[in-house]
This record gives sequence, C-alpha cells and structure tokens, in this order.
Amino acid sequence: MNPSDLSSAHPSTDAGASQAVRAQLRLRKMILAGDLPGGARIAELALVERLGVSRTPIREALLRLEQEGLLHGLPSGGYAVRTFSEADVADAIELRGTMEGLAARLAAERGADALLLVQATQCLDAIDQVLQPQALDDDGFARYVTLNAQFHHLLARMVGSDLVVRELERIKSLPFASPSAFVVVQTHSNASRDMLVIAQDHHRQVLDAIERREGARAEAIMREHSRITRRNLLAAVQSPHLNGLPGVNLIRERAAAVAMP
Repeated sequence: MNPSDLSSAHPSTDAGASQAVRAQLRLRKMILAGDLPGGARIAELALVERLGVSRTPIREALLRLEQEGLLHGLPSGGYAVRTFSEADVADAIELRGTMEGLAARLAAERGADALLLVQATQCLDAIDQVLQPQALDDDGFARYVTLNAQFHHLLARMVGSDLVVRELERIKSLPFASPSAFVVVQTHSNASRDMLVIAQDHHRQVLDAIERREGARAEAIMREHSRITRRNLLAAVQSPHLNGLPGVNLIRERAAAVAMP
C-alpha cells in the first residue's frame, strides 16, 4: 500500500470527506479565535455562505465538532459553542494519555498485527512528507490532521480489542482531548510545526517499542505524548502574556463563571 492510499481508499467519497475536514478545521479555528464566542448559536446557512461549501459538509463538520466537544446540541435543534473550565480540559487530555498509554502497553505485550504495523509505518512516512516544509499551509495542516487521527486509530486497533477502540474513541470526543484538537491554533507558525515534529518522534518511538514488545516503554511514551498538549494548554491558560492565544477565552469564561457566587 502506498502512503497516498491511506486517505484515499474510497475515491467516490474522498472529495466530500476532504470538504468536511476543511470545514471542520476552519470552524474550529473560528471558535478558538473567538469569531464564534462561547455560548453563540451556530447558524448553518450563514456558515454555508461564509465558508463557500454546501450544507452536507457543514453538517458533517458540525457533528464532528460536537463529538470533539467544542459544540453542544440544542433542544430546539442546531448547535451552540461550548465553554470549559481549565480542569475540564486538563482531565480530558489526561484521560486520553492514560488510555492510549494502556493501549500501547497492551499492544506491545500481546503482539500487534503485522499488517497494522505496516500501515502505521506508512502513515508515519506520509506524516514525514507533510512536515518537510518549514511552515505548513492549510492543506498541510488538513493532511496532518487526517494522518494523525489515522495513526492514533491504528494504535488503538493494535490491541486487538473492540472494547479498547470504542472507549478510546469515546474519550477522544471529550473537550479538546482529540489528538489534533490544538493542531491548527497557530497555523503557519514555525513553533507549531516544531511541536508536530516532536509529536512525530513520539509516534516513531512508540511504534518501535510496540514492535520490540517493550510494554512499559510504549506506555510511558504515550503518556508523555499527551502531556505535550496538556503542558501547552496550561501554559496558555496561566500566562498573562498569552491572553490572545486562540481557545483560551473559551476555557476562561467557564472558569470565571464557576468562581462566581
């Protein structure tokens, strides 16, 4: 299998899926940037006009963002932007790290399927190609998000347990807990690309640990992998110099509301 085959196994649906991913990335960026503030109701037709895509990819993007936890469904229909406490986000990230660490350890101890290891290696090779430029454009980030999600899904499947796959997917739907939740907050930034390079090294190291049947090492790598996200989140929330960082206001609004009598 070619790396290019990893995200184009179904050509008939590839274009629609790509539009939905792009819409999801743009909407997430708008939410994190404050263009769609916490509590704001999402007008589907306005988004169709603003993003220049049809209602189908918009609906799919909104559903994905609800699953990710950035939106919540309204009783009357439609969606609104959610807000979060710092503890909400940190706990969700910690849960993902714990569960992915467990999955990596079990995969190493039980022995991962050879085909999944090959597919994961090809996925990482494709990510290497995406990260070659010194700065990523929108297409690069979209490609990274797709491949990163695919690698994490392959990692979960290596355990050989539908239960583990299902529970990991549930955890990754928690607010800001998905592997790519903060990928696009600094689009075109060299610093953002550098963090993706570090994450990619973690990917390589955990795959090596699984292949070598080193369970404790595999678990530790994935726990540390999730802490990149948590460390950056906490620094952003706690630093008075980073008030403008996308997504911080969404988190602080909820924290402030909880603190009020």
